[in-house]
Order: sequence, then C-alpha cells, then structure tokens
Amino acid sequence: MAQQEELPAPSTALLTDHYELTMLASALHGGSADRDCVFEVFARSLPEGRRFGVVAGTARALEAITEFRFTDAELAHIESAGVADRSTVDWLADFEFTGDIDGYPEGELYFPGSPIFTVHAPFAQAVLLETLVLSVFNHDCAVASAAARMSSAAKSRPLIEMGGRRTHEYAAVAAARASYLAGFAATSNLEAGRRYGIPTRGTVAHAFMMLHDTEEDAFRAQVAALGTDTTMLVDTYDISVGIDTAIRVAGPELGAIRIDSGDVGVLARQAREQLDSLGARDTRVIVSGDLDEHAIAALRAEPVDAFGVGTSVVTGSGAPTANLVYKLVEVNGKPVTKRSEHKESRGGRKSAVRRLKSTGTAREEVVHPAGEAPSTGPHDQVVPTALMRGGRPVDDLSTLEDSRNRLRTRLVSLPWEGLKLSRGEPAIATVFG
Repeated sequence: MAQQEELPAPSTALLTDHYELTMLASALHGGSADRDCVFEVFARSLPEGRRFGVVAGTARALEAITEFRFTDAELAHIESAGVADRSTVDWLADFEFTGDIDGYPEGELYFPGSPIFTVHAPFAQAVLLETLVLSVFNHDCAVASAAARMSSAAKSRPLIEMGGRRTHEYAAVAAARASYLAGFAATSNLEAGRRYGIPTRGTVAHAFMMLHDTEEDAFRAQVAALGTDTTMLVDTYDISVGIDTAIRVAGPELGAIRIDSGDVGVLARQAREQLDSLGARDTRVIVSGDLDEHAIAALRAEPVDAFGVGTSVVTGSGAPTANLVYKLVEVNGKPVTKRSEHKESRGGRKSAVRRLKSTGTAREEVVHPAGEAPSTGPHDQVVPTALMRGGRPVDDLSTLEDSRNRLRTRLVSLPWEGLKLSRGEPAIATVFG
C-alpha cells in the first residue's frame, strides 16, 4: 500500500462545507452574491431538560474569521476536485471578511431564541462562515454548559479538566478552554496551558505504579522528581496500604492523594480518617473516575477536596452539541423567514434585553427587532455587544478571565431553580417582542 502524504493541521478556510461553496458559486453566477444579509446563530431549544446554556467560543470564532483565507494549494484542490469553477476560485483567492458581527459576550447565558452571534455582511462572505462558526460554538457551548453545571455542583471545590484522551486532539484544547471559562480550576492539557494561560495539573497513572517492583518504589521515584507537594495515586492495589506507604515515603506534608475507582464517596471518607490519624491533616483528597455533575453533587457531603473530570465534560455530559443553527434572517434590510415545519425561524435582525428584579435575579429575556428596543428598567441589561467591525475585532474584547467572572455573576442571577440538576424548563422565559 502506498504511503499517504502527511497532511498539515486542518485549514481554517477548508472547514467550509462543500454545500457552502455550491451556494457561493450559484450566487456569484446568479448576481445575488453581494446582497446585504444578516445571519443569526441561535438555539431553537436547549438540550432536553437543560435550564440554561453558556456562550463559549466567541474569541476562537473571531480569531478564525480574521484568519480566514484560502491558500494557493487549497484553491488548487478546490478546483481540481470539481468543488468550484474557475470564476468562483478566483473570487475565493481574494476573500477577506469585511462585515460586522454582534453577539453575546463569552461567559453570558443564553436561552431558546437568544441571538448569540449575528453576522452582517454580503451573502457571499457570510455564507462561507456557517460551518466554521457552528463547529466552534456547538462544541464550546456544549462543553461550557456542562462544565458550568459541574462547577455549580462542586460549590467552591476545584475541578480539574482531564478529558484530552476522550476526544479529538484539537477538540481537547478547545474543551480545556471552555471548561476553564465555566469555572474549572485547571487542565491536564499542556497545549491549552501554553495557548490560553490555563493552569495545568497532573499526576501519575496506574501504568507508572505498575512499572515499579513495589508501590513504595513508585512513590519514592515520584517524590524524588517532584517533591512532597505532589499527588499520589493510591488505588492501584489496596487503598489503605497505599495511603500508609505514601505518608511513610512523603511524610505528613504530602500534597494530595488521588482515588480513581470504586465507591469514591465511601473511600474518600475512609481516606480522610486514615490521613488524619497519620498526622497528614493537610493532605488533600482528590477523586476522579467517570464523574459528571450528578456524581459530583452526590459527593458534596464527603471530604473531597477536588475533582478530576474527563469524559463527561469534554463530551457535554450527554449533550455533545448545543444544537445551535446559523440562519439567514434579513436580506437588503427586509426580514426573511423559514417556514419549514418544526424548523421555523423569526425574520429580521434582533437584539435582546434581559429583565432583572431589583434583587438582581433574572426574570425573562426579551428578544426584539434590533431597531425597536423596548423600554428598560434600572436593572435590565442589553445583552448583545459589538464584536467585529469592518472585518476586525473591536477593541477591549473580553479576556478569558473576564468571561469566567461574567459567568460566575450570571449564574448567581438565575432563579434558584435554574441551577437544579434535575430536568426542567429554561430557567427564564424568552419573550419575543
């Protein structure tokens, strides 16, 4: 079998879908490519039973749009594969997004119908962005929404994202970012640490323990390399013996132990008692192993100091996509509406006001035509903000830390039932004005 040529990382431009180029070519030939259009990203509904969604991925989407260019090699592939004709390829060669974008800032909550990302540009430019924009938001919003539920369930105890082995290698970096935005304290993903400045944490796996002739040998090697402020994995063999050995090797100043299997609630309780009896009162107990928000909530009463979460958070904890759509709502200033059964859309460019009680509790979200803002009270918030003008991101966009703080504030604004993990309706109603 002939060896395949190794390909570079995925091209931002070639994340465009084939059908988008079909629409582009047809619009160019039909004379409608330059029509002034507005596309909106929104959810018709939240994943079943969820009470809120979290906006994440905005900064990644804006960066990708800014860098959206077709290389000569990519254009040659498009033409040779018969994806587009020469005139379309020539148009793509000069492509640069020059439109405006408004939307919900990262760390904001969203509900059914919320216009979380609004693209205003000629049809030919805006239509090319659909797959790119949706791939970013559907992934990042799903992860952040799940992570926020986990952070809420954990209360003040830190969470470590460690799901890089349970998703695609590129998605792992984005998932680490979305989890951190939603309240996780750290990630095991080193690229996410390098790229986004997220704190990284990690300890050994069972393979390291089994590599050594004895558990004690493994612990001594770890302490020799990392010092006593490390986390020792104590459940490879017998947890009780493992804890005794860990404290004998590292002393009562050992940073933490990790339990990765079994009934972690019971085991954490027993471990805490044993550590205290050995004088290791400051040694933390970290648990991991197939945790989700429900398991974390069930451990609230147990002496667990931190949680390691993998598969559940990077796959959206049962909702791996946010089910967001990217729909044309306005052409040359006139509203357009899709009427397909169960897939209806509301025409016209929109904005939104979130109405709050004097206590700061949100009570409803009013989605209204962009040019017809409703009256607002002293506590109400206009949610969308300018994100891009003339194809360039605006100044003073939220940093990742800003977004973390925003989400923390927004979660506090939800009615008390909005943070319940049981299935329910959206925490606040969406009203269309």
